[in-house]
Amino acid sequence: FNSHALREDVDQGAYVDALLLDLEHELKSLQPRPLHSIFIGGGTPSLFDAAVIARLLAGVAERAPLESGAEITLEANPGTAEAARFAAYREAGINRLSIGVQSLDDGQLRVLGRIHSAQEARAAYRMAREAGFDNINLDLMYGLPGQSVTAALDDLAGAIDMAPQHVSWYQLTLEPNTLFHHRPPPRLPDGDGLADIMEAGQAMLATAGYRQYEISAYARDDRECRHNLNYWQFGDYLGIGAGAHGKISSGDGSMIRRSKQRQPAAYLASAPRGAVASERQIVPEERPVEFFLNAMRLSAGVPAGLFEQRTGLSLETVAGPMARARALGLIMDCPAHLQPSARGQRFLNDLLALFEPD
Repeated sequence: FNSHALREDVDQGAYVDALLLDLEHELKSLQPRPLHSIFIGGGTPSLFDAAVIARLLAGVAERAPLESGAEITLEANPGTAEAARFAAYREAGINRLSIGVQSLDDGQLRVLGRIHSAQEARAAYRMAREAGFDNINLDLMYGLPGQSVTAALDDLAGAIDMAPQHVSWYQLTLEPNTLFHHRPPPRLPDGDGLADIMEAGQAMLATAGYRQYEISAYARDDRECRHNLNYWQFGDYLGIGAGAHGKISSGDGSMIRRSKQRQPAAYLASAPRGAVASERQIVPEERPVEFFLNAMRLSAGVPAGLFEQRTGLSLETVAGPMARARALGLIMDCPAHLQPSARGQRFLNDLLALFEPD
Protein backbone atom coordinates (compact mmCIF):
# COMPACT_ATOMS: atom_id res chain seq x y z
CA PHE A 1 0.00 0.00 0.00
CA ASN A 2 2.60 2.46 -1.18
CA SER A 3 0.99 5.91 -1.27
CA HIS A 4 2.44 9.36 -1.85
CA ALA A 5 0.79 12.77 -1.96
CA LEU A 6 0.33 14.06 -5.49
CA ARG A 7 2.30 17.30 -5.64
CA GLU A 8 2.47 17.69 -9.41
CA ASP A 9 1.09 16.12 -12.54
CA VAL A 10 2.38 12.61 -13.17
CA ASP A 11 3.57 11.56 -16.62
CA GLN A 12 1.26 8.57 -16.82
CA GLY A 13 2.79 7.28 -20.03
CA ALA A 14 6.29 7.33 -18.54
CA TYR A 15 5.09 5.43 -15.51
CA VAL A 16 3.48 2.71 -17.64
CA ASP A 17 6.69 2.49 -19.69
CA ALA A 18 8.54 1.90 -16.41
CA LEU A 19 6.06 -0.76 -15.31
CA LEU A 20 6.54 -2.69 -18.54
CA LEU A 21 10.34 -2.45 -18.30
CA ASP A 22 10.06 -3.71 -14.73
CA LEU A 23 7.92 -6.64 -15.90
CA GLU A 24 10.44 -7.53 -18.61
CA HIS A 25 13.19 -7.75 -15.99
CA GLU A 26 11.02 -9.97 -13.79
CA LEU A 27 10.24 -12.33 -16.66
CA LYS A 28 13.87 -12.78 -17.74
CA SER A 29 14.61 -15.23 -14.94
CA LEU A 30 11.34 -17.18 -15.18
CA GLN A 31 10.08 -20.06 -17.22
CA PRO A 32 6.92 -18.92 -19.05
CA ARG A 33 3.90 -19.19 -16.77
CA PRO A 34 0.37 -18.02 -17.46
CA LEU A 35 -0.92 -15.08 -15.43
CA HIS A 36 -4.28 -15.85 -13.83
CA SER A 37 -4.88 -12.46 -12.21
CA ILE A 38 -3.78 -8.83 -12.26
CA PHE A 39 -4.38 -6.46 -9.36
CA ILE A 40 -3.83 -2.73 -9.86
CA GLY A 41 -3.79 -1.33 -6.38
CA GLY A 42 -2.10 0.80 -3.74
CA GLY A 43 -2.40 4.57 -3.73
CA THR A 44 -5.13 5.66 -6.12
CA PRO A 45 -4.72 3.91 -9.49
CA SER A 46 -8.15 5.19 -10.52
CA LEU A 47 -6.51 8.60 -11.02
CA PHE A 48 -4.95 7.14 -14.19
CA ASP A 49 -6.71 7.63 -17.50
CA ALA A 50 -8.52 4.58 -18.84
CA ALA A 51 -6.47 4.74 -22.06
CA VAL A 52 -3.29 4.43 -19.99
CA ILE A 53 -4.71 1.45 -18.09
CA ALA A 54 -5.63 -0.13 -21.44
CA ARG A 55 -2.06 0.35 -22.70
CA LEU A 56 -0.69 -1.22 -19.51
CA LEU A 57 -2.91 -4.30 -19.84
CA ALA A 58 -2.09 -4.67 -23.54
CA GLY A 59 1.62 -4.40 -22.71
CA VAL A 60 1.33 -7.08 -20.04
CA ALA A 61 -0.49 -9.42 -22.42
CA GLU A 62 2.23 -8.91 -25.06
CA ARG A 63 4.94 -9.96 -22.58
CA ALA A 64 3.33 -12.82 -20.65
CA PRO A 65 0.59 -15.35 -21.39
CA LEU A 66 -2.69 -14.27 -19.84
CA GLU A 67 -5.26 -16.94 -19.00
CA SER A 68 -8.66 -16.65 -20.65
CA GLY A 69 -11.04 -15.14 -18.13
CA ALA A 70 -8.24 -13.82 -15.93
CA GLU A 71 -9.41 -11.73 -13.00
CA ILE A 72 -8.28 -8.11 -13.48
CA THR A 73 -8.98 -5.83 -10.52
CA LEU A 74 -8.64 -2.06 -10.18
CA GLU A 75 -8.79 -0.30 -6.82
CA ALA A 76 -10.83 2.88 -6.99
CA ASN A 77 -11.66 5.79 -4.72
CA PRO A 78 -15.34 6.76 -4.61
CA GLY A 79 -14.82 10.37 -5.71
CA THR A 80 -17.06 11.29 -8.62
CA ALA A 81 -14.13 12.18 -10.89
CA GLU A 82 -12.87 8.58 -10.72
CA ALA A 83 -16.35 7.06 -10.84
CA ALA A 84 -17.08 8.82 -14.11
CA ARG A 85 -14.32 6.76 -15.70
CA PHE A 86 -15.76 3.38 -14.77
CA ALA A 87 -17.24 2.61 -18.19
CA ALA A 88 -13.91 3.36 -19.84
CA TYR A 89 -12.07 1.12 -17.35
CA ARG A 90 -14.50 -1.68 -18.17
CA GLU A 91 -13.79 -1.18 -21.87
CA ALA A 92 -10.04 -1.23 -21.15
CA GLY A 93 -10.28 -4.74 -19.72
CA ILE A 94 -10.88 -4.28 -15.99
CA ASN A 95 -13.45 -6.89 -14.90
CA ARG A 96 -13.40 -6.48 -11.12
CA LEU A 97 -13.63 -3.23 -9.19
CA SER A 98 -12.62 -2.71 -5.56
CA ILE A 99 -14.09 0.51 -4.12
CA GLY A 100 -12.49 1.94 -0.98
CA VAL A 101 -15.66 3.00 0.86
CA GLN A 102 -14.08 2.63 4.37
CA SER A 103 -17.25 3.95 6.06
CA LEU A 104 -20.73 5.19 5.21
CA ASP A 105 -20.66 7.65 8.11
CA ASP A 106 -19.58 11.14 7.02
CA GLY A 107 -18.24 11.95 10.48
CA GLN A 108 -16.00 8.89 10.45
CA LEU A 109 -14.83 9.62 6.92
CA ARG A 110 -13.67 13.05 8.09
CA VAL A 111 -11.83 11.51 11.06
CA LEU A 112 -10.16 9.03 8.69
CA GLY A 113 -9.06 11.86 6.42
CA ARG A 114 -11.03 10.58 3.45
CA ILE A 115 -12.02 13.15 0.83
CA HIS A 116 -15.24 11.47 -0.28
CA SER A 117 -18.65 11.42 1.38
CA ALA A 118 -21.02 8.53 2.02
CA GLN A 119 -23.27 9.87 -0.75
CA GLU A 120 -20.34 9.84 -3.21
CA ALA A 121 -19.52 6.26 -2.20
CA ARG A 122 -23.07 5.13 -2.97
CA ALA A 123 -23.04 7.09 -6.24
CA ALA A 124 -19.74 5.47 -7.25
CA TYR A 125 -21.21 2.04 -6.66
CA ARG A 126 -24.28 2.85 -8.77
CA MET A 127 -22.09 4.18 -11.58
CA ALA A 128 -19.95 1.05 -11.50
CA ARG A 129 -23.08 -1.07 -11.88
CA GLU A 130 -24.32 1.11 -14.72
CA ALA A 131 -20.92 0.73 -16.40
CA GLY A 132 -21.45 -3.03 -16.53
CA PHE A 133 -19.35 -4.25 -13.60
CA ASP A 134 -20.84 -7.42 -12.16
CA ASN A 135 -17.96 -8.20 -9.78
CA ILE A 136 -17.51 -5.44 -7.19
CA ASN A 137 -15.81 -5.42 -3.81
CA LEU A 138 -16.51 -2.84 -1.12
CA ASP A 139 -13.77 -2.11 1.44
CA LEU A 140 -15.18 -1.27 4.86
CA MET A 141 -13.53 -0.80 8.27
CA TYR A 142 -14.77 -1.23 11.83
CA GLY A 143 -13.27 -0.38 15.20
CA LEU A 144 -13.25 3.31 14.26
CA PRO A 145 -12.80 6.08 16.86
CA GLY A 146 -15.76 6.18 19.24
CA GLN A 147 -17.66 3.65 17.14
CA SER A 148 -20.35 1.71 19.00
CA VAL A 149 -21.53 -1.76 18.09
CA THR A 150 -24.74 -0.27 16.70
CA ALA A 151 -22.89 2.29 14.57
CA ALA A 152 -20.52 -0.35 13.17
CA LEU A 153 -23.43 -2.62 12.25
CA ASP A 154 -25.35 0.24 10.66
CA ASP A 155 -22.29 0.92 8.51
CA LEU A 156 -22.06 -2.72 7.50
CA ALA A 157 -25.79 -2.94 6.80
CA GLY A 158 -25.47 0.01 4.44
CA ALA A 159 -22.78 -1.80 2.47
CA ILE A 160 -24.80 -5.02 2.37
CA ASP A 161 -27.84 -3.10 1.09
CA MET A 162 -25.82 -2.17 -2.01
CA ALA A 163 -25.46 -5.92 -2.74
CA PRO A 164 -21.82 -6.16 -3.86
CA GLN A 165 -20.43 -9.58 -4.73
CA HIS A 166 -17.62 -9.19 -2.20
CA VAL A 167 -17.08 -7.32 1.06
CA SER A 168 -13.69 -6.75 2.69
CA TRP A 169 -14.61 -5.93 6.31
CA TYR A 170 -11.64 -5.41 8.57
CA GLN A 171 -10.58 -3.76 11.79
CA LEU A 172 -8.82 -0.40 11.74
CA THR A 173 -5.13 -0.90 12.50
CA LEU A 174 -2.61 1.82 13.27
CA GLU A 175 0.09 1.21 10.68
CA PRO A 176 3.62 2.59 11.15
CA ASN A 177 4.50 5.75 9.21
CA THR A 178 0.89 6.94 9.13
CA LEU A 179 -0.71 9.96 10.76
CA PHE A 180 -2.84 7.74 13.02
CA HIS A 181 0.24 5.88 14.23
CA HIS A 182 2.00 9.10 15.26
CA ARG A 183 -1.17 10.67 16.70
CA PRO A 184 -3.55 7.85 17.61
CA PRO A 185 -7.22 8.87 17.64
CA PRO A 186 -8.95 8.87 21.03
CA ARG A 187 -11.68 6.48 22.12
CA LEU A 188 -10.89 3.46 19.98
CA PRO A 189 -13.16 0.51 20.89
CA ASP A 190 -11.67 -1.90 23.43
CA GLY A 191 -11.16 -5.62 22.95
CA ASP A 192 -14.61 -6.62 24.20
CA GLY A 193 -16.27 -4.00 22.00
CA LEU A 194 -14.33 -5.19 18.96
CA ALA A 195 -15.28 -8.81 19.66
CA ASP A 196 -18.97 -7.84 19.91
CA ILE A 197 -18.76 -5.95 16.60
CA MET A 198 -16.98 -8.81 14.86
CA GLU A 199 -19.37 -11.55 16.03
CA ALA A 200 -22.53 -9.57 15.25
CA GLY A 201 -21.14 -8.45 11.87
CA GLN A 202 -20.18 -11.98 10.86
CA ALA A 203 -23.71 -13.15 11.66
CA MET A 204 -25.20 -10.26 9.66
CA LEU A 205 -23.05 -11.05 6.62
CA ALA A 206 -23.86 -14.76 6.81
CA THR A 207 -27.60 -14.02 6.96
CA ALA A 208 -27.20 -11.84 3.85
CA GLY A 209 -25.56 -14.73 1.96
CA TYR A 210 -21.91 -13.71 2.30
CA ARG A 211 -19.58 -16.61 3.09
CA GLN A 212 -16.55 -15.75 5.19
CA TYR A 213 -13.69 -17.44 3.36
CA GLU A 214 -10.87 -15.45 4.97
CA ILE A 215 -10.48 -13.50 8.19
CA SER A 216 -11.67 -10.23 6.65
CA ALA A 217 -13.11 -11.35 3.29
CA TYR A 218 -16.72 -12.30 2.53
CA ALA A 219 -18.15 -13.36 -0.83
CA ARG A 220 -21.43 -14.45 -2.36
CA ASP A 221 -22.05 -16.28 -5.64
CA ASP A 222 -18.54 -17.85 -5.62
CA ARG A 223 -16.93 -14.45 -6.15
CA GLU A 224 -13.93 -14.92 -3.87
CA CYS A 225 -11.00 -12.75 -4.93
CA ARG A 226 -8.81 -15.13 -6.94
CA HIS A 227 -5.82 -12.80 -6.76
CA ASN A 228 -5.86 -12.70 -2.96
CA LEU A 229 -6.52 -16.44 -2.71
CA ASN A 230 -3.20 -16.95 -4.45
CA TYR A 231 -1.42 -14.97 -1.70
CA TRP A 232 -3.18 -16.92 1.04
CA GLN A 233 -2.30 -20.23 -0.60
CA PHE A 234 1.38 -19.17 -0.62
CA GLY A 235 1.44 -18.93 -4.40
CA ASP A 236 3.90 -16.96 -6.52
CA TYR A 237 3.30 -13.42 -7.69
CA LEU A 238 5.19 -10.69 -9.52
CA GLY A 239 5.31 -7.22 -8.03
CA ILE A 240 5.88 -4.34 -10.44
CA GLY A 241 5.67 -0.65 -9.64
CA ALA A 242 6.91 1.72 -6.95
CA GLY A 243 7.00 -0.10 -3.61
CA ALA A 244 5.74 -3.37 -5.09
CA HIS A 245 6.61 -6.73 -3.53
CA GLY A 246 6.83 -10.11 -5.22
CA LYS A 247 7.55 -13.73 -4.30
CA ILE A 248 8.85 -16.29 -6.77
CA SER A 249 9.85 -19.93 -6.36
CA SER A 250 12.05 -21.67 -8.92
CA GLY A 251 12.51 -25.21 -10.13
CA ASP A 252 15.85 -25.44 -8.29
CA GLY A 253 14.07 -25.12 -4.94
CA SER A 254 14.96 -21.49 -4.31
CA MET A 255 12.35 -18.99 -3.16
CA ILE A 256 12.90 -15.24 -3.40
CA ARG A 257 11.10 -12.19 -2.08
CA ARG A 258 11.85 -8.97 -3.93
CA SER A 259 10.75 -5.37 -3.39
CA LYS A 260 10.98 -2.34 -5.66
CA GLN A 261 12.02 1.25 -5.04
CA ARG A 262 9.31 2.98 -2.98
CA GLN A 263 9.77 6.58 -4.09
CA PRO A 264 8.17 7.13 -7.53
CA ALA A 265 11.07 9.27 -8.79
CA ALA A 266 13.65 6.66 -7.76
CA TYR A 267 11.50 3.93 -9.27
CA LEU A 268 11.21 5.71 -12.63
CA ALA A 269 14.96 6.34 -12.73
CA SER A 270 15.87 2.74 -11.97
CA ALA A 271 13.15 0.89 -13.92
CA PRO A 272 15.45 0.19 -16.91
CA ARG A 273 17.65 -1.78 -14.48
CA GLY A 274 14.79 -3.54 -12.70
CA ALA A 275 14.16 -1.04 -9.86
CA VAL A 276 15.00 -3.65 -7.20
CA ALA A 277 15.32 -2.20 -3.70
CA SER A 278 15.76 -5.47 -1.78
CA GLU A 279 15.97 -9.18 -2.46
CA ARG A 280 16.23 -12.10 -0.07
CA GLN A 281 15.97 -15.86 -0.08
CA ILE A 282 13.22 -17.45 1.99
CA VAL A 283 15.32 -20.16 3.61
CA PRO A 284 13.69 -23.52 4.44
CA GLU A 285 13.57 -22.70 8.17
CA GLU A 286 11.35 -19.68 7.45
CA ARG A 287 8.96 -21.35 5.04
CA PRO A 288 6.62 -23.10 7.51
CA VAL A 289 5.67 -19.91 9.35
CA GLU A 290 5.36 -18.00 6.05
CA PHE A 291 3.10 -20.72 4.68
CA PHE A 292 0.88 -20.87 7.76
CA LEU A 293 0.85 -17.08 8.07
CA ASN A 294 -1.11 -17.07 4.83
CA ALA A 295 -2.97 -20.39 4.74
CA MET A 296 -4.41 -20.11 8.24
CA ARG A 297 -6.22 -16.91 7.27
CA LEU A 298 -8.50 -19.07 5.12
CA SER A 299 -11.59 -20.37 6.91
CA ALA A 300 -11.55 -23.61 4.92
CA GLY A 301 -7.77 -23.97 5.13
CA VAL A 302 -5.87 -25.81 2.39
CA PRO A 303 -5.20 -29.42 1.36
CA ALA A 304 -2.32 -30.87 3.36
CA GLY A 305 -0.41 -31.64 0.14
CA LEU A 306 -0.17 -27.93 -0.63
CA PHE A 307 2.39 -27.49 2.18
CA GLU A 308 4.96 -29.69 0.44
CA GLN A 309 4.08 -28.34 -3.00
CA ARG A 310 4.53 -24.69 -1.98
CA THR A 311 7.40 -24.97 0.53
CA GLY A 312 9.40 -27.92 -0.83
CA LEU A 313 9.35 -29.42 2.69
CA SER A 314 7.79 -32.56 4.07
CA LEU A 315 4.82 -32.08 6.37
CA GLU A 316 6.80 -34.13 8.90
CA THR A 317 9.03 -31.09 9.45
CA VAL A 318 6.11 -29.41 11.27
CA ALA A 319 4.73 -32.50 13.03
CA GLY A 320 5.61 -31.07 16.46
CA PRO A 321 3.95 -27.65 15.99
CA MET A 322 0.94 -29.32 14.37
CA ALA A 323 0.50 -31.61 17.39
CA ARG A 324 0.71 -28.65 19.78
CA ALA A 325 -1.78 -26.67 17.67
CA ARG A 326 -4.26 -29.56 17.76
CA ALA A 327 -3.80 -30.00 21.52
CA LEU A 328 -4.59 -26.30 22.02
CA GLY A 329 -7.66 -26.51 19.81
CA LEU A 330 -6.22 -24.05 17.28
CA ILE A 331 -6.31 -26.35 14.26
CA MET A 332 -8.74 -29.01 13.08
CA ASP A 333 -7.84 -32.67 13.56
CA CYS A 334 -7.84 -33.77 9.91
CA PRO A 335 -4.62 -35.30 8.48
CA ALA A 336 -5.61 -34.60 4.85
CA HIS A 337 -6.44 -30.95 5.44
CA LEU A 338 -4.80 -28.00 7.20
CA GLN A 339 -7.60 -25.89 8.61
CA PRO A 340 -7.78 -23.47 11.52
CA SER A 341 -10.51 -23.96 14.08
CA ALA A 342 -12.76 -21.03 14.93
CA ARG A 343 -10.54 -20.57 17.98
CA GLY A 344 -7.44 -20.69 15.79
CA GLN A 345 -8.70 -17.93 13.53
CA ARG A 346 -9.64 -15.78 16.49
CA PHE A 347 -6.21 -16.29 18.10
CA LEU A 348 -4.23 -16.48 14.88
CA ASN A 349 -1.04 -14.97 16.32
CA ASP A 350 -0.89 -17.70 18.96
CA LEU A 351 -1.29 -20.33 16.24
CA LEU A 352 1.42 -18.82 14.04
CA ALA A 353 3.87 -18.50 16.93
CA LEU A 354 3.99 -22.32 17.12
CA PHE A 355 5.61 -22.42 13.64
CA GLU A 356 8.27 -19.78 14.26
CA PRO A 357 11.84 -21.06 13.75
CA ASP A 358 13.64 -21.98 16.98
